[in-house]
Amino acid sequence: MTIRVLLADDQNLVRASFAMLVSSAGDMEVVAEAGTGREAVALARSARADLIVMDIRMPDLDGIEATRLIAADEDLAGVKVLVLTTYETDEHIVEALRAGASGFLVKDIRPAELLDAIRTVAAGESLLSPGPTSRLIARFLRAPNTATTSAVGGPSGLSERERQVLALVARGLDNSEIADALGLSPLTAKTHVSRIMGKLGARDRAQLVIVAYESGLVVPGTV
Repeated sequence: MTIRVLLADDQNLVRASFAMLVSSAGDMEVVAEAGTGREAVALARSARADLIVMDIRMPDLDGIEATRLIAADEDLAGVKVLVLTTYETDEHIVEALRAGASGFLVKDIRPAELLDAIRTVAAGESLLSPGPTSRLIARFLRAPNTATTSAVGGPSGLSERERQVLALVARGLDNSEIADALGLSPLTAKTHVSRIMGKLGARDRAQLVIVAYESGLVVPGTV
């Protein structure tokens, strides 16, 4: 199955480079390119992409607002967003994850890493790790006057086991690692994660990370 990719970046050279790279992969194709967030939203509807590689900083409408509009559109429910940033410490990444992005990349990654990231997110997984993402969210939520505006519910309705699983998701563990940590089978761990997402109304693991930090289930600085 070919992954249909929409590239959204206001820099022509960056878009051209990414387009050449994506087009070189046998399992994906570039179906459209956007230079602004507003164009990205319009093309997401018309080009029917499976995944959008979205720059955070764009004119007219930034990548965060564009992601929020796409995530809120029922007709685009299956479209995944992978945000791009210049620095992995960019606090706007947290807002992008809250808005519905499934992960983030820094622009200076190796070509093979970008292609792997596209495949990962298109397959329904979030691009999270115990490193940059967790540290970034922890630092952002420690800051004064941080608004916690997650659109999903809190973990109060979860069982103790589900809360344990959620905490491990927030630390960047995948299903196999969660299974090892809790003495479960990978299938059971996957079932727990899916059930948690359903209970909280989260669209992916990225939003589960936000919930875990905002609720205090995982304390900033402990990852």
